[in-house]
Amino acid sequence: MKKNKSQEKIQESNHSEFGEPIIQVRNLTSGYGNVVIMDNISFDVRKGEIFGILGGSGSGKSTILKNLIGLNPPLAGKIFIDNENLWEANPKERLKILNKFGVMYQQSALFGSMTLIENVRLPLEEFTKLPLDAMNTIARMKLKMVGLDNFADHMPSELSGGMKKRAAIARAMAMDPGILFLDEPSAGLDPITSVELDHLIIRLSRSLGVTFVIVTHELASIFTIADRVIVLDKETKGIIADGSPEDLKDHSNIDFVVRFFNRIPTEKNELDKKSKKSRMGAK
Repeated sequence: MKKNKSQEKIQESNHSEFGEPIIQVRNLTSGYGNVVIMDNISFDVRKGEIFGILGGSGSGKSTILKNLIGLNPPLAGKIFIDNENLWEANPKERLKILNKFGVMYQQSALFGSMTLIENVRLPLEEFTKLPLDAMNTIARMKLKMVGLDNFADHMPSELSGGMKKRAAIARAMAMDPGILFLDEPSAGLDPITSVELDHLIIRLSRSLGVTFVIVTHELASIFTIADRVIVLDKETKGIIADGSPEDLKDHSNIDFVVRFFNRIPTEKNELDKKSKKSRMGAK
């Protein structure tokens, strides 16, 4: 299918500072049953990148995330994680692929009946045969990496929203994955806590070489942390922009991208157009 101009990628970013693609999405059609949300999209995420998936409400961000982390199969297309086909692998191979990444869900998804160290230890209990002492040592180390080493024996109910997010990241890192998927990490946080979380993500990415894939609508966070983003569009069911946040904000010639990155409501945009036509007609 021939793409119209609004579906063309704009201002491709320079990938030279990052490694080879660690995630490859090819001709992905995503949705539920007969409902297609994203149609025939392709993109790469390179090793070491902080990669953002952006778009308006209903554009398919969460649906694609579920495809990427193995929760829902795509309607068509292929997803490669570290050169292995996620959805064509047999159950044993898929488990190995799933252990290559960790996931932080939007609501943190900590178990309220477990202490922090028990929450972080859970993936180790499920997927390894390490002795308890070794698992506790690893869990405490992960908590220290996110600044929560003094809260290992606390319950989730005793923590602030930002601390819960950091604890969820610690749990996602329990198996030393090369990729971390974060679903709306800044949602519900105050601006100061959100900035602190951004700095943690940058530090973990740069110090550990972890690749981050972040689904979000928080532009302030994206401009702080993201190396590259894609913008999904509900109308075209495709990717309409791919590049650094700065490039897309300042150099895009696609109307929706301009409005999205500058937070211009559709109503204001239409009024501006009418006003411009009126002024031109008066000349």
